[in-house]
Amino acid sequence: MTITLPDLPYAHDALAPHMSAETLEYHHDKHHNAYVNKANELLEGSDLKGKPIEDIVRGSHSVNGALFNNAAQHYNHVHFWKWMKPGGGGAVPGALENRINQDFGSTGDFRNSFVNAGLGQFGSGWCWLALKDGRLECMATPNAENPLVHGATPILGCDVWEHSYYIDHRNNRKAYLEAFLDHLVNWEYAAECLDGAT
Repeated sequence: MTITLPDLPYAHDALAPHMSAETLEYHHDKHHNAYVNKANELLEGSDLKGKPIEDIVRGSHSVNGALFNNAAQHYNHVHFWKWMKPGGGGAVPGALENRINQDFGSTGDFRNSFVNAGLGQFGSGWCWLALKDGRLECMATPNAENPLVHGATPILGCDVWEHSYYIDHRNNRKAYLEAFLDHLVNWEYAAECLDGAT
């Protein structure tokens, strides 16, 4: 099975002004596409070729750095596009909200933890809401790493590589993370991810 670039689930300009068409054109059409092409190139002759992307990510971690970086970035971005939607943010669906309240104390405490995870990631990487050992937690990972290689399942993730936000927010990562939570996040897809993980 060849790794393929998915279409964006919305128009390039649908997330403006919080994420511009220019950002999505570069980020999806160029960055993500480059990960797809390189991953397919590196999978040639590999015993991981044809396996599900999750297996490729786990199987290449700490074994084949180049394949891992490109396959993991593909996996991360496939979900990232779905974790956003036009007119996002707003109320968290009931079951997910209940679980967040149970594991963080409140949605406000979760928000602070998620933003701080993103701010605390030095350089390129991701911040996540993940399910690990039966509990939700926020974590940050460098570069292409994701919760899959840390024994966890991603429920929500935000790309904090500068190419994800510099056009729209310059170096203000905090403003980007807040815009992601307040105006972009697709809570329904995060709830689906939690359902799938449990």
